[in-house]
Amino acid sequence: MTILDDLSVLGDKPFADAITKLEELLTQSGRAFLIGAGCSKCASLPLMAELTDKTLSSDLLDATTKNILTALKSLFDGAATANIEDYLSELIDLLAIVVRRELRGASKNQVDLGGAIYSAQQLRDAAEQIKRGIADVINCKVSIDTHQRFIKAVHHTRRPGKSTSDQTVDYLVLNYDTLIEDALALARLPFADGIEGGATGWWSPSTFDRSELAARVFKLHGSIDWCEFSNDPLPRRVGNSLQITSANDRQILIWPASTKYRETQLDPYAQLADRARRALPPRRGSQCVLVMCGYSFGDAHINHEIDQALRESAGDLTIVAFTSDNEPGGLLQAWNSDSSVKDQVLIFAKRGFFHGDQAHPATVDLPWWKFENITRLLGGER
Repeated sequence: MTILDDLSVLGDKPFADAITKLEELLTQSGRAFLIGAGCSKCASLPLMAELTDKTLSSDLLDATTKNILTALKSLFDGAATANIEDYLSELIDLLAIVVRRELRGASKNQVDLGGAIYSAQQLRDAAEQIKRGIADVINCKVSIDTHQRFIKAVHHTRRPGKSTSDQTVDYLVLNYDTLIEDALALARLPFADGIEGGATGWWSPSTFDRSELAARVFKLHGSIDWCEFSNDPLPRRVGNSLQITSANDRQILIWPASTKYRETQLDPYAQLADRARRALPPRRGSQCVLVMCGYSFGDAHINHEIDQALRESAGDLTIVAFTSDNEPGGLLQAWNSDSSVKDQVLIFAKRGFFHGDQAHPATVDLPWWKFENITRLLGGER
């Protein structure tokens, strides 16, 4: 039996007032949610450190790939938070270098890594095995009760007299899992994730433009249920039970890095980034709120896009950030200290609430930073 956190401390001022402000924002504004890895922990999926350990020890990695990973890991010695995404990103960067040399006809079209020489094909094989290892860890039996309650809270009336906006809700998802999509489908809410079809489908970004969508899901780092064939770099979704001739060509299409190597191909990531970028600016004469859950601000590209959207919004974009840090740090601290944007940023930290010139520190932990508790609060619980 799951033991729920005690939310009673959040019923006291000034924290109750902060939650009321959040409710008002979500009722009166267009809504977008940035969903990070912390939002999947309640479904028993691993956080990044655990995902890294399990992938590194995966039986799906052969000896060459494990040697490559060991060498890549050593390049991050001294980096306290380096993880499997960093290693995979580094690998793709090295692959980009080798491919560029090959395209130019260079004789040195290999890379020295950890004292061994690797070809482009060996790097490609290693990247594919690592992605399969990641997918194998994530693709397990999970409970999505919390995600179902979250979707219900976002898309339906939360309290008597407090209706949600009827505008399409945008989900900027950094996770590879399909918890948000599954919860939307179980709630019978029409949504688009860029894939046309059903259990088997193909990439068709025009699905995002359909009318009467309840939600749009932008999988900015790909998805474990996406794959690509050797003759088509755009995502496909293929049912696991299907036996097809090109099955051996299928590659897991998850990609934590945005590199020139990928951008030269007809991949979906530039399109997804552009769609997400266009989702953040409020419509003329309206307001938009971006709620950030389970995100540790470890993606420089995402940070840059959000910072740019905030600064170019002329005050019409509000950011609500839930963080497990005791107080604002990094980019959150920068926003909270910047007079030009600090009034647009509400920070729900583990030890306080911070908004503009207001700072309300707490002497006890405030449990609102957990995704399951955010869900309870959105559902009207105090």
